[in-house]
Amino acid sequence: MQKTPIYLKAVTLKSINDISNIKNDAKKQMIIILRVTPLAHRDVEELRKAIEDLYNYVQSLGGDIARLGEERVVITPSNVRIWKGIE
Repeated sequence: MQKTPIYLKAVTLKSINDISNIKNDAKKQMIIILRVTPLAHRDVEELRKAIEDLYNYVQSLGGDIARLGEERVVITPSNVRIWKGIE
């Protein structure tokens, strides 16, 4: 039985203009490691809006999204869950 591979892609969020490409990758069921440092250094408010937009989009696809340290965010497709610890 052949399974469709799941790809992992590393992306740097340099501006709000990168969001549409990231959404396309999320729609293709990729796991995305998103480096947010360049945008964070330039405009924290724009970064907040971008992450909120991505969060809502990924949730609408049934995927998951979480911070991965200080500089990165991970986005996963619907068949992958991120363990966020016990609260």
